[in-house]
Amino acid sequence: MGKIIENPKNYTGNELETVFFRPLVSGPDALELGIRVMYNMPVPTTLNFWKRGTDLLQRYAAGWKGSEAADKYQKVIQLYKVKAEMGYAAEDYFAMVYERIVGRPEVNLGDLSGTELEEAETTLFREAIAEAIRATMWVGDTERASGFNTFDGFLKRLVADTGTGEEDVKRVAMLPMGTAGNAEKLFRAIYAAAPAQLRAMKADGRLVLLVTRDVAENYEESLLSGSLDSVRAARINGIDRLSFRGIPVVDIQAEGYLETVGDLPASWAILTDSRNLAVAVNTADFPGSEVSMWYNPDQMENRQRATFMAGGDYLLPELIVTAYSEI
Repeated sequence: MGKIIENPKNYTGNELETVFFRPLVSGPDALELGIRVMYNMPVPTTLNFWKRGTDLLQRYAAGWKGSEAADKYQKVIQLYKVKAEMGYAAEDYFAMVYERIVGRPEVNLGDLSGTELEEAETTLFREAIAEAIRATMWVGDTERASGFNTFDGFLKRLVADTGTGEEDVKRVAMLPMGTAGNAEKLFRAIYAAAPAQLRAMKADGRLVLLVTRDVAENYEESLLSGSLDSVRAARINGIDRLSFRGIPVVDIQAEGYLETVGDLPASWAILTDSRNLAVAVNTADFPGSEVSMWYNPDQMENRQRATFMAGGDYLLPELIVTAYSEI
């Protein structure tokens, strides 16, 4: 087998969804993001939140006396046309793809089929696109000259919408994460500042604390302090999932990207409902959406390209409390 992968691959239409993008935006990895992931929703893509009625019971009597409809909140997510392109030297590309195959026990390395190569190539590109979308949904800024500027991310929108008015995002003071125990103090302050409507959603299991790594590590250190047997076991085995008062604490893993762009606060903690923030990806309503992989013999290079639409936003500012450092 030569060290060149030459067979072209092209995904469009239903194949684009089932083979490439559907695995990217579904499954446990997407759920771990702590936000809502919306794929191929009708355009314009609308973020919806329904508030259930409470006083529904009535004394029995003949006739109809229906209650008012439940309150519905909506916001259109602006989608942007984007593309992703990657190129690899032929031998490097072969090594990257082959490495993904060689570790699978069921594969016959002496008779690699096109299907196995295609699956490995697709997975390689899919993972790269998923990480690019994830990074941009946090640190994206369309006004930036370069770097993560295809669509506006959550952090830019939250900074712009922070204020003291009823329609503004509420913010509490960020504490320095160099001091032990400050993350726990910060979580207490954020939770205390949360409106009753947001705290009430804790019972639904939908609340989430989205934090940068410095906040997560500071909080983990506070959980590992003490001399109880359970604490000693946690020091040895680690803590699989952080939580505060039963609320998951999710590391958004954006510190490297925040350092790269340099125009957003570097330290963050966000309390919200996981249905309140959403990233949307669409391949159905954008003419020309496709994924292509081919070999360029002139440059001796393997190339990959994907074109689609993506965007992100939050719905209700009253369901968000933030703390972030100064820029």
